[in-house]
Amino acid sequence: MALTRVSADDVEALQAFLHEADLTVAGLDAPTVRLWVERGEDGAIVGSTGFELSADHRHALIRSVAVAPPLRRAGAGVRLARYALAQAHAAGADRAWLFSRRSGPFWQQLGFTPADRDELASVLPLAHQVRLFTVSGQLEREVAWSRALDGVRGQPDRRG
Repeated sequence: MALTRVSADDVEALQAFLHEADLTVAGLDAPTVRLWVERGEDGAIVGSTGFELSADHRHALIRSVAVAPPLRRAGAGVRLARYALAQAHAAGADRAWLFSRRSGPFWQQLGFTPADRDELASVLPLAHQVRLFTVSGQLEREVAWSRALDGVRGQPDRRG
């Protein structure tokens, strides 16, 4: 399936998809958030992935990696995550970060290791999730993960 960049027309459907996956939907329409979706034959979103860069473009917060239940366990999540990592690296990032309380083993297979959530917040203070989690007090409950982006496998989309 082909990934397409999320447009303003896609945001409402993506919010519903990510809500079903129990993922954060804040800031999906922000220009700093880069997102892609895959659609099934019926046009419904079946996968998503994306990231948000730090102001200096050296750090990327990976977000919105989700797969529709019927497609899980078939490698779609790994493929989507690798795509976001490759895109972030192509955009200049040398380190990827994310929040995940439930999916540690998934992210570990992609080279992520536990990270300090306060460090994540300090290198990505303007990221929507960081701001939301800080204001709501949720940051203290989050689990952070990180990895270097050297040697990332995947096909970045040079168009953006």
